[in-house]
Amino acid sequence: MNRIEQVEEHISKLREELKNHKLYTNLSDVEDIKIFMEKHIYAVWDFMSLLKALQHKLTCISLPWKPSKNAKTARFINEIVLGEETDVNENGIPKSHFEMYIEAMNEVGASTEKILNLVSSINSMQDIFDKLNRANLKKAEKDFLEFTFKIILSGETHKIAAAFTFGREDLIPDMFIEIINKSGDTNQSQFPKLSYYLNRHIELDGDEHGPLSLEMISELCGNDENKWNDVINVSREALEKRIDLWDEITKEINQKKPAYNIA
Repeated sequence: MNRIEQVEEHISKLREELKNHKLYTNLSDVEDIKIFMEKHIYAVWDFMSLLKALQHKLTCISLPWKPSKNAKTARFINEIVLGEETDVNENGIPKSHFEMYIEAMNEVGASTEKILNLVSSINSMQDIFDKLNRANLKKAEKDFLEFTFKIILSGETHKIAAAFTFGREDLIPDMFIEIINKSGDTNQSQFPKLSYYLNRHIELDGDEHGPLSLEMISELCGNDENKWNDVINVSREALEKRIDLWDEITKEINQKKPAYNIA
């Protein structure tokens, strides 16, 4: 068993718990999607922050320019940045996926006020925890973001890469598309921005990114036992924070459903 397989074995129960989370069976209509998107947007933002931290660490963004230590890894990160930070929307206009998600939230009637206020209030990493504490966030939302930025501020690239690689969920696009499809042709045409975002997400997140991210982890850790242990611990905590966030979303969705509909 190689080191990547050992990491995957250590986190397999948490990944299975996330994959089979009760949230997915509680998302049944567009009103549920609104609630979900208002919370999931924090995961879209934190993903971009992890990605940019990796770009800072693994590519050259300073002057004078110097070659990256590993051009293959640098290309991998830059490709994801290109697709996530400067993609094109359904009208061919350059947009980040964060901005596209915000537009999709507006389209379905989800509130964007909290996330936009939070992002606009933070101008440096020095005051980020103070701003998170002051923000109107539920505990699971705040804990989720605090963990991400704690890892970024550690400055340890292998830890950032672990949260980026193993701390994500893979079910969202398929799940959303199924709900929209079940809601009928009217809603599909009513939500073109959301449908485009989800299909674009699937298109860009191809088979190549997964293996390259694992290769990145292996390169960063090498034969360092402590780094591999860090990867396991960070990956576990990232998944635990994600599960806590999913629990919070499920709770809020169920609180707004009639009692006889609660699963």
